[in-house]
Amino acid sequence: MTSDRHQDRAAQRRAEIAAERAHEDDVVRSGAGRGESFSDVFARRISRRGVLKAGAAAAALVLAPGAAGAAAQTGAKARGQRPGQGIRFTPLGIEPASNQWVKVAEGYGHGVLLAWGDPIHDGLEPFDPATMTAEDQKMRFGYNCDYIGWHEMSANGDGLLWVNHEYTNEEIMFAEYDPDNPTKEQVDIEMAAHGGSIVAMRRDGNGRLRAELGSEYNRRVHAFTEMSISGPAAGHDWLKTSSDHNGWTVHGMLNNCAGGITPWNTVLTCEENFHQYFGNADALADDDPRKAVHDRYGMPGGHSDRLWERYYPRFNVGVEPNEAFRFGWVVEIDPMDPDATPIKRTALGRFRHEGATWGYSPSGRVAFYSGDDSRFEYVYKYVSDEAYDPLKRGMGQGLLDNGTLYVAVLNDDGSGEWLPLRYGEGPLTEENGFSSQGDVLIQTRIAADLLGATKMDRPEDIQQNPVNHKIYGAFTNNTQRTEEEIDASNPRPDNAYGHVIEFTEDGDDAASETFSWDIFVLCGDPSDESTYFAGYPKENVSSIANPDNVNFDSAGNLWISTDGQPGTLEQADGLYVVPTEGAERGNLQRFLSVVAGSECASFEFSRDNRSLIVSVQHPGEGGTYEEPVSTWPHDGTGVARPAVIQVWADDGGRIGQS
Repeated sequence: MTSDRHQDRAAQRRAEIAAERAHEDDVVRSGAGRGESFSDVFARRISRRGVLKAGAAAAALVLAPGAAGAAAQTGAKARGQRPGQGIRFTPLGIEPASNQWVKVAEGYGHGVLLAWGDPIHDGLEPFDPATMTAEDQKMRFGYNCDYIGWHEMSANGDGLLWVNHEYTNEEIMFAEYDPDNPTKEQVDIEMAAHGGSIVAMRRDGNGRLRAELGSEYNRRVHAFTEMSISGPAAGHDWLKTSSDHNGWTVHGMLNNCAGGITPWNTVLTCEENFHQYFGNADALADDDPRKAVHDRYGMPGGHSDRLWERYYPRFNVGVEPNEAFRFGWVVEIDPMDPDATPIKRTALGRFRHEGATWGYSPSGRVAFYSGDDSRFEYVYKYVSDEAYDPLKRGMGQGLLDNGTLYVAVLNDDGSGEWLPLRYGEGPLTEENGFSSQGDVLIQTRIAADLLGATKMDRPEDIQQNPVNHKIYGAFTNNTQRTEEEIDASNPRPDNAYGHVIEFTEDGDDAASETFSWDIFVLCGDPSDESTYFAGYPKENVSSIANPDNVNFDSAGNLWISTDGQPGTLEQADGLYVVPTEGAERGNLQRFLSVVAGSECASFEFSRDNRSLIVSVQHPGEGGTYEEPVSTWPHDGTGVARPAVIQVWADDGGRIGQS
């Protein structure tokens, strides 16, 4: 393969993804995603709020330190932090998209914890990309790291680290990679590099985490790992294949992006863009009902991007038309039990899951929020039938198999409803192609279409704030939305920058079927008149675009990671924090920036908020193995390596509050 083809590979990948999404948009406009779009413009509602909040914003300039005041207080401990008390660090300046080093706010340090190829067991040689084999990869940290789940296990801060491995960048993994002719060994390494890693971490006296390679907990989950299928869709005819006549067992999980942790301390890891691994959907007859469902989920009609189907016929829809139905689920994994079989929980629905995060209900029932990460798709919530039993350990709760999946309608007046996706109710009947609850869950997108859910601008991570119990959802972008399609919850056409919505469940009960909502942040350059930062004076905030994942510190401040700023604001992606309460509500500031080609994919705090773990995904994307745009973390291997890093305050204080 010529060097020109190497250079074009990353651009080609980006173009293919854009083409896939354009195809999805064409499907939307031809009938998919038929939820109602509200015709009234958001400006009418935000102007009403502006009158109410203008006085509060002006008062904030007098009563709160704001960005300049926060800078003056850098180094002062924020002990006994109160909700809404704000942030205490000097905001990081804009870093260019070509940035070659991770940058953190002044007064903070960072270091790499684990990078692609690092051993997670004793006795392995140091990483060498030139000698990697598939069997070797199964014993090492996987590729593109995304969702981070931290399980603290001792008073001194030791714990188990779960990390998703979403996908692979073959053009920067392998020398002389030919995208038209990948070898079987390359495909096997890719499959082994997907999935997730569990690694025990020990914290030393200085607060630094180190991998404990001899731990019995350490293991890899990948595309070859055997998993079981549970819930209403288990055993469904469309989940049966030539290798699994019962529809109960599947090998592997794919494109695991976001996730969550359950109250019983298991991991929920979410399969997102699973469609890209399958090819040849056009081989199905036009009158085969499975073909319409595959099309609604964006399945390629021709060959897949990675061409795994050349070596594994299960990825060829013409050979195994049902295999793709076995992906797109939420997978539960018990990090405390190395022998436990991962379980795909079908009751939580099948779509391009972005997160499965827990919400509080006074009833004791559990709720999990999730977005479907595509343009004009929906926001979902699952609520268990029974209450959580704290005496039950591991995956024996049974709460993720028996419950109700809901989809959201956001009304123009700021109210909202959760509509149940239950077989036999409303349009979810045999007349519309549903003969069981399993049908509803396998075809979740189509069921939500029929219920008239609100079409959103790429729903990403959605989480509940543990301090104020409000729900915050990130909506990354939607450059396909037209003036005629804007509504109050998606108020901008050609929305390149994305926005954040604040939801309030009625009664602060995550099991409620009604809620209210408000725009919290309209992202972009603060000088852009269409931006909005919860009423805070825009001249004092940082620029931000393409919100991806969200999380919270102990004070209830919202932290936001981004994915896409190099293409929108022409600056590096990063990590931001914004207070959700008090006089500094809306004072959004940049805390960290990542490197060329990468996104700031996910992050998690330790229990004491003195450690922050951040995933730096696909560094060097846009280059090739031979001609890299980055080799971060610049460790002498000569290749870019996706990695998770630990961030700490130099004075040992709480992150963002020291």
